[in-house]
Amino acid sequence: MTGTSETARPAPEAELWTAPGCPHCPRVRAALERLRAAGEIGALTVHDVAREADRARALGIRAVPWLRLGPLELEGLHTEGELREWARAAGTVAGRARYVEAELVAGRLEPMLRRARAAPGLWVPALLRLLEAEETDLKARFGVAALLEQLAAEGALAPWIDALGALTRSVRPALRADAAHYLGLTRAPSARPWLERLLADDHPDVREIAAESLASLGAAPG
Repeated sequence: MTGTSETARPAPEAELWTAPGCPHCPRVRAALERLRAAGEIGALTVHDVAREADRARALGIRAVPWLRLGPLELEGLHTEGELREWARAAGTVAGRARYVEAELVAGRLEPMLRRARAAPGLWVPALLRLLEAEETDLKARFGVAALLEQLAAEGALAPWIDALGALTRSVRPALRADAAHYLGLTRAPSARPWLERLLADDHPDVREIAAESLASLGAAPG
């Protein structure tokens, strides 16, 4: 995959939110305690939504158990095996891409946009990985498009011009066209050389989108 790093991070810290009478909270807490003892997660903090209602609302917690595992947010009952897998996934681009795909398939676009806005350095590489992967679920692919377009509109894709540019070298015309589209949305002058190369692309759709994207960048300085 292009423009992504697979360097794993240290074991993620876990923040668990519970509530009195929650039938699943003790099971999730016990599983997290075992994972902490095994070194699969770092520090574990446990909060009670009844005692910290304001903070729980600020986090958008609507149901418990609710867990923040590194950059990932998980709601409801998860087995120890699932929690172990997500703990390992949290530290790699590939793992975060799997998480994004699962969130988008489940229809959780807005929470994912919130996370991407807060930490684009973590989430944009995962989005680009899903954009590049042919096997990405169709519903998730629509979500990736919505997220990238919104981030581009907010100027958050500028640091990934070269990563998008690398996608213009794909053997797949659809991916080259997608990359050209997002390069144009960045409005960044540094996107121009990548787009100019696509004006001679073998595929007419790619050439057309590249021309439109170049036009959106305005006249070249000179």
